[in-house]
Amino acid sequence: MTIPHRPALTDVLIIGAGAAGLMCAIEAGKRGRKVIVLDHASKPGKKILMSGGGRCNFTNIDVSASNYISHNPHFCKSALSRYTQRDFIAMVNEYRIPYHERDSGKLFCDVSAKDILNMLLSECAKVNVDIRLNCDVEAIDRMDSNAFNTVTSLGVFQGSSLVIACGGLSIPKMGASPAGYRIAVQFGHHIQPTAAGLVPFTLQLQDKSAFSELSGIAVHSIVSNERIQFTGNILFTHRGLSGPAILQISSYWQPGETITVNLLPELNVAEHLETRQSMQPNLKLKTALSELLPKRLVLALLGTTALDRPLQSFSRTRLGEIASRLQHWQIKPCGTEGYRTAEVTLGGVDCNEISSKTMESGKIPGLYFIGEVVDVTGWLGGYNFQWAWSSGWCAGQVV
Repeated sequence: MTIPHRPALTDVLIIGAGAAGLMCAIEAGKRGRKVIVLDHASKPGKKILMSGGGRCNFTNIDVSASNYISHNPHFCKSALSRYTQRDFIAMVNEYRIPYHERDSGKLFCDVSAKDILNMLLSECAKVNVDIRLNCDVEAIDRMDSNAFNTVTSLGVFQGSSLVIACGGLSIPKMGASPAGYRIAVQFGHHIQPTAAGLVPFTLQLQDKSAFSELSGIAVHSIVSNERIQFTGNILFTHRGLSGPAILQISSYWQPGETITVNLLPELNVAEHLETRQSMQPNLKLKTALSELLPKRLVLALLGTTALDRPLQSFSRTRLGEIASRLQHWQIKPCGTEGYRTAEVTLGGVDCNEISSKTMESGKIPGLYFIGEVVDVTGWLGGYNFQWAWSSGWCAGQVV
């Protein structure tokens, strides 16, 4: 391939053709700005296409700053209030994309995540956004003119505004890389420590051997640590624990910490067993419990010793201990599955060095950071996409 010697000139250069980058490009293009988007992938919006099992959980009915994790918990408020979930839903409705609401206000496409990506690409096309794919960024310099000179595998690009929208470290098979953080550091920005978020847990060896045979079992539970709790399904896997409630708590989990699981959050199990004991004293414990939970799970948690005994053989104290095992099951994860399966990256470019209104660097005029590369991480349920839409929209108003 012949690389042109003269740089391609543009008003706005965006690195990253994901959710945030495309939204920023659309808004900048609407203002008459010439926009070029660069991405190393072969297709734009790959994470959009894979999200939500291919149905794209594109936002949530209820969004607030409390649904986000950041070292500056107030930072996201401005963007989320200026471009809301209702604004994005209005665009979806304009394109007549069929969607539905699931639990906890999550909105999913009825047909395919392609509907959301095609909508964004259509909006880009309307305002002549130029998207260059299979493009590796090799070097970025700020020139005396304050323009950003970007050397890539497809040639040199120059823009008066540079937007970093290349995401975090989650799901490297989709092309995730630390490129955005490297650029931030190059221009003097601090990076809050990164970690995998919304990610399954792996288990200690003894727990893995005890619970791996439960793979595929899902139980509605409350999962908690000392700081927060989440309600939803937990899923036993060959490697450990997953499911919505586990993914949520993982973003708040510290290595070495124990989590508590209530496997029957809507029942007082001790009272239930005492009632069954008085009504059916000869009923076996395993029969009473298998009416509440999968038999294999009961066996793994309680063992075989007591399960074949009739309820009448248990003292009130012992029934309370059995109930506690089911409603206050404490387990210490070995770790997480890491970025390989994580849905998001915790940490990122320090919010205290970015304008919450415009996403512009407080250190380098004309440099912007949006989306997952910023130290703003949402809960499971469409919140990370909404941050992408909101932060991208804000930067798009000023770049």
